[in-house]
Amino acid sequence: MNPVPTTTAPPLPADLEQLMRQLKMPHARALAPELLATARAQRWEPAEIVKALFAEETAGRARSMLATRRKAAGFPTGKTFDAWDPEASSIPAPTQQSLRTLEWITRRENLVVCGPSGTGKTFFLEALGQQAVEAGMRVAWFTLEDLGTLIRAHRADDSVTKAVTRILRAELVVIDDIGLLPVAADAAEGLYRVVDAAYEKRSVAVSSNLHPAGFDELMPKTLATATVDRLLHHAHVCQTSGKSIRLTQALAGKGVNALN
Repeated sequence: MNPVPTTTAPPLPADLEQLMRQLKMPHARALAPELLATARAQRWEPAEIVKALFAEETAGRARSMLATRRKAAGFPTGKTFDAWDPEASSIPAPTQQSLRTLEWITRRENLVVCGPSGTGKTFFLEALGQQAVEAGMRVAWFTLEDLGTLIRAHRADDSVTKAVTRILRAELVVIDDIGLLPVAADAAEGLYRVVDAAYEKRSVAVSSNLHPAGFDELMPKTLATATVDRLLHHAHVCQTSGKSIRLTQALAGKGVNALN
């Protein structure tokens, strides 16, 4: 069955188009003129026409929902596993494969990826987030600075708790780039609030230049201890190592060998 015609199709009858509008079937409605022309030419059974229209509407809605989830996630670059080189990562291959099943998200476990800058932490988390979105999950992406901004914005009207609750509508909350700079008080509070509210209810994934055991170097010790205690319970910890992948690739592009 091929719904793509070889000639220009006549428009739908006005009453049929209106019915499809009322039923909110934009994807089927867009395909219907061409599909009906093809069905007429190829003498399809009525059931084949109905099935093809419903299949197009179902597929179109799935595409729209995926685009909506992807936009709502707020991913920084759009990187996926299509561009990921598992052999270039210092994360063990079995660990990569296990995390890519996303079962840890369904079990409401956390993920910490820590290590030097440029070793693929953000790339790996974003690719996992993109895969989660494609699997029908909701993802929310934040930097630590984003969380600080959110706390400041909602403290004025005492709506911080409501804001955190909205964040946790996502099955996976990603907090990127912890440890590059000292953590401001608002950001430290935001990190704690999200981790605490998500505890055993949602999955939190973080990337950090520091192992969480060193978070007390960045934020008040009491707050760091409470945050790390909840974050590392039921958590997978991956430590990256080696040279900066970005730097190595940049130097290779210029024909320069990275120093050993």
